Amino acid sequence: MKLGTRRRSVLALGAAAPVIATLGACGNQPGAGDGATAWGLTGGAEEAMRASFEAWNEANPDDQITAEYFANDAYKEKIRTAIGSGNAPTLVFGWAGATLADYVANDQVVDITESTSALTERLLPSVAQVGEVDGKVFAVPNNQSQPVVFYFNNEVLQAAGTSVPETWTELLAAVEALKAADVVPIALAGQSVWPELMWISYLADRVGGEDAFQRVLDGEAGAWSHPDMIRAAEMITELVDAGAFGNGFASVVADAGADHALVSTGKAGMILQGSWIYPEFLTNAPDLVANGDLLFSTFPVVEDGKGDPSNIVGNPANYWSVSANASEDAQASATAYLSEAVYDDEHIDSLLAIGAVPPVAGLEDRIAEEDDPAFLDFTYAMVRDAAHFELSWDQAIPSDQAQELLNNLSRLFLGELSAEEFAAAMDATL
Repeated sequence: MKLGTRRRSVLALGAAAPVIATLGACGNQPGAGDGATAWGLTGGAEEAMRASFEAWNEANPDDQITAEYFANDAYKEKIRTAIGSGNAPTLVFGWAGATLADYVANDQVVDITESTSALTERLLPSVAQVGEVDGKVFAVPNNQSQPVVFYFNNEVLQAAGTSVPETWTELLAAVEALKAADVVPIALAGQSVWPELMWISYLADRVGGEDAFQRVLDGEAGAWSHPDMIRAAEMITELVDAGAFGNGFASVVADAGADHALVSTGKAGMILQGSWIYPEFLTNAPDLVANGDLLFSTFPVVEDGKGDPSNIVGNPANYWSVSANASEDAQASATAYLSEAVYDDEHIDSLLAIGAVPPVAGLEDRIAEEDDPAFLDFTYAMVRDAAHFELSWDQAIPSDQAQELLNNLSRLFLGELSAEEFAAAMDATL
């Protein structure tokens, strides 16, 4: 379906404040009245996002959206500065959670409940609700649902005489087998730190269920020192001491794709990462995928844990919000794009084509029509059937606590803090 050219209307979506600062050396003014702008992330679903903006711009010459793309870590710093100075792009890419709540509290994004209702009505409710604050929509998803998935190079596993672990005990045994085969058991981008969150998030859930982290969200005193959290942190130390991540994980960077490259090239047996890296496996290791040697699974069960095995962690999706500092014309262009183009037929097709599953209800038949639907069907079912989908911890809690979490978690993985010391340091942030 090709979108027709739309006459722009002026929408009263919030106060438009002129912006005089420029964006780096490019001379762009993200919030100014020269047209709508957007910042996205490189890698992952970048290809589908680029195609969506290109199709929109071709069909809507009076409502152009200029997009730029940044690596994950660089973007997070850049958008923090831009939002704080009033220089944000019209479309603000984010993860929702505490950051979105902070944007709303400071009137930095606008209420898009009515203008995006045609989109939100088609979404999986659990994903759509993440973009709400106090019952109003301030963000809508823009790419695929992103549960954190366990990936395996089956050639490496078989050579080491092991297989996909389904329990914590089996995972520890697989680590020993892979280490004995002289490969890194589990690839981990420790220099980026945020991939380490995936481990403690899943372990805390498998040990204590969703209540383990809910106590933190509720600000309950001693939430981090609860026995469930302590045990999850101890399990991290157990993995590190067992050599699960090799000796050089602290120098591996996620933005460069160096972590999953270890799996693609047979230097590591497995990796716990977001579903967003699957398109990069398709691009960089097509033979591994085509031969059926890239396996994927949910996180192992902790045998005596309280967590539901269907519980998942990660990002329900990434989200677009609309900057309150953009001009009314730019806001109108942006909200029209969100309502008309995000998850239209072409956008859905382009996401599915790169192995990414959008959080749109009723996609089972379309997924089944894909040439290789296994991963798409697997991740779609994970999201659809999860008893609980826990937002990434660094997005769910306030930014000051999140930074301390990353700092202390890095020290836990490096062996500089014990589980009890990690918990005490985090309790101090509540």
